[in-house]
Amino acid sequence: MHELSGRVRASEQDAAAARVLAGAADRDVTAFHDELRDFRQATAASFNALREDFVDLRTHVDQGFTEMRGKFDATAAGQQHIVDLIQALIADQGRSDPVT
Repeated sequence: MHELSGRVRASEQDAAAARVLAGAADRDVTAFHDELRDFRQATAASFNALREDFVDLRTHVDQGFTEMRGKFDATAAGQQHIVDLIQALIADQGRSDPVT
């Protein structure tokens, strides 16, 4: 009987130790879950900030292209005006030269 009591007591101690280990493992899993959640939130926030930066950059580039297109159009109009003036000069010189 004494041996049976000792075995029961040892089993109770083993069960208590198993509960302690299971509790520690549960806390470890909970801590890991919390860290993973925090990492996922930080990653999502980083991607959202990066997306906003790219949207801002694209808007800035689009505005730059629009501005350059306007300047190119103005330059082309100025060049066409110069061509028109040169052609008018050539036409006037052709009329004022005596025929030989």
